[in-house]
Formats: sequence, structure tokens, C-alpha cells
Amino acid sequence: MATELQWLGHGSWLIQTNGTRIVLDPFLDDSPVAPVKSHQVQAEYVLVSHGHFDHIADAEKIAKANQATVISTYEICEWLAKRGVEKTHGMNIGGSYEFPFGRVKMTPAVHTSMLPDGSYGGVAAGFLLTLPEGKVYFACDTGLFLDMQLIGQEGLTLAALPIGDNFTMGPEDALQAVKFLHPKMVVPVHANTWPLIAQDVQAWAERVYKETAVKAVVLEPGESLTLQ
Repeated sequence: MATELQWLGHGSWLIQTNGTRIVLDPFLDDSPVAPVKSHQVQAEYVLVSHGHFDHIADAEKIAKANQATVISTYEICEWLAKRGVEKTHGMNIGGSYEFPFGRVKMTPAVHTSMLPDGSYGGVAAGFLLTLPEGKVYFACDTGLFLDMQLIGQEGLTLAALPIGDNFTMGPEDALQAVKFLHPKMVVPVHANTWPLIAQDVQAWAERVYKETAVKAVVLEPGESLTLQ
């Protein structure tokens, strides 16, 4: 069965793979661009990269409604458990674990991670998923860092990179990230949610085409791509 990845706008994804549904960084109910609301999402797992509201806002609601397992940093899992989320799996940077749908490795991210109520959320992270059709790297919210070259040595089928600037990498640094990572495909995310992070994603994709051998895929919120 093919893996389908649906971009839900901003940094949010719905991943359907190996008979399992996974939602990543759900920010839906208050997002100005999300094509669905949290009550419409069915998932067995919820991945949360860090504690900022625009990545964790709907994690608790989705986890409780679906009896889903939240995969995140130990600190975020503890915070959610105190709020009544029954199933969590805490991890930390560099650690990996084999789940029924595939292996999840928590990668570094250069970012902060304060939770919405001001609690400490541990460190920010990205995720490297080893799925039946290949390896998918979600950089999540991060600046450029040299160790992306090591992540690229994994042999990536797809990388999802923020290009919005101000809070994360901008277009120039994200282009350098593509050169470090060498994925087969790259999808630009975390842009055009608000004017502060407005970017010309098509122009960025054209630069990827001209300066690398990587295929840039530009999605609109709600659109999907398939790994086979």
C-alpha cells in the first residue's frame, strides 16, 4: 500500500501509511489556511515537534478524540499526560523507536519550545520516518544547521522544509538545506500562513530545480503526494 502525505497547511501533515494514520504538528482549528478542523481528523498517532501553539494547538483534542498515541519529547508527553492524554511515547534527540507503521527517529532542530501556558517543552525536534516506501524527513521549525548533511546520508525520499523566514529558515537557507540533504523530493512548508512569513514558493521551487537535482513539489493546503 502506498504512503500518502497530505499537507494541512503551515507545518501540519496527515500521513497514511501501512494502514496507519498519523497527524504531525496539528494546527487546524485556529489556522487561517487549514482545509480541515481537528474534529475531522482521524489518527492513531500524533507527532508533535515542539511546544509552540501553531504546532501543538490541536494535539490534545485529536489524541483524546481518537485515543491516539502522542509521540513527542519527554517533556511535552508529560505535559499532555497531566492534561488527560492517556497514551504518550516520550523521546529525545537522536533516539529512535520502531512503531507498527515504521521507525521514528527524533532529529535536532534549532528552535525554541515553550508550551502555550509557559511551561518548558524541552528542546525542539524534527522527525525522520522510515516508511515502507522510503525515508521522509520533517525538519519542522528550525534554522539551518550543518548536521543536516548527516541526515542527508540516510538517503531521503522526501524532505519537508520550512521556508517562511523570521521564525525558521528563509528561502536562502532552505535552499542550502536542500543541498545538504539531497532528498529525491522536497516540499516547502511553514510559509504564507500569515503575512509575516509570506514567500513566493513557486520561485523557490524554480531555484531548487535550477541549482540542484532535487524535485521540488509545491502543494496547496489539502493537497497530497504519494510515495510508492
